[in-house]
Amino acid sequence: MEEEIDFILDSTKESMEGAIKHLENKLLVIRAGKAAPAMLSGVMVEYYGSPTPLNQVGNVTTPDARTLSIQPFEKSIISEIEKGIQMANLGFNPMNNGESVIISVPPLTEERRRDLVKQAKAEAEDSKVGVRNDRKNANNEIKKLEKEGLSEDMAKNLEADVQDLTNKYIKKIDDMLVVKEKEIMTV
Repeated sequence: MEEEIDFILDSTKESMEGAIKHLENKLLVIRAGKAAPAMLSGVMVEYYGSPTPLNQVGNVTTPDARTLSIQPFEKSIISEIEKGIQMANLGFNPMNNGESVIISVPPLTEERRRDLVKQAKAEAEDSKVGVRNDRKNANNEIKKLEKEGLSEDMAKNLEADVQDLTNKYIKKIDDMLVVKEKEIMTV
């Protein structure tokens, strides 16, 4: 019984940690005015007939806060990199100088910033839903253990532990959102 209790808590914590990691990755992609290589993380490039992530066909760097530079491993795929960036529909206009692809990141308008904040809030809400689902799954497992002979007091204590975990991870999500919102709205 003790192992099952530990397993429930550990797996719930692991699942909630997964929701946090997922949110971190989603927030990285949301642009906050400054150029960042992560902005191009979803770009796929046609490379020898198969779609390949941009970071596997070239190095993405940020020479300054408003510029992204992609140095391809092979010069022959520069036009494919440009096509991939345009197909990703990120609102960027890539240019090449024969050696590399350069993207000038335009400053964000106030309206665009608000849209990005809404997007960040939606991602945070999705993560909260994930955490709450993890809580529900854990509570269902606790109820099963109770039917198998776990005392009512132990079950209540376990449910309280799961709720504490839930509150902790919801707070983490809220804190991450506040940081990202501030980052987006800072001109």
